[in-house]
Amino acid sequence: MHQDGAFTIFLVFGILWALMGVAAVVALFRLDNQPIRVGKWGLVVALPIIIPFVLALVIAARLQAG
Repeated sequence: MHQDGAFTIFLVFGILWALMGVAAVVALFRLDNQPIRVGKWGLVVALPIIIPFVLALVIAARLQAG
């Protein structure tokens, strides 16, 4: 039971940091009055960043839980 609490805290903390990063990028774009568009090249750049981040969270959470 104790390990489930640590697992939950770990995931929430990781998700919180990811959301703060997204909010910071959006805030920087809004600061310069840039339109926020995600095209094909935006996905080409974002996916190689997001996929390893999610995999790292999943692997670390599994190691933490058990």
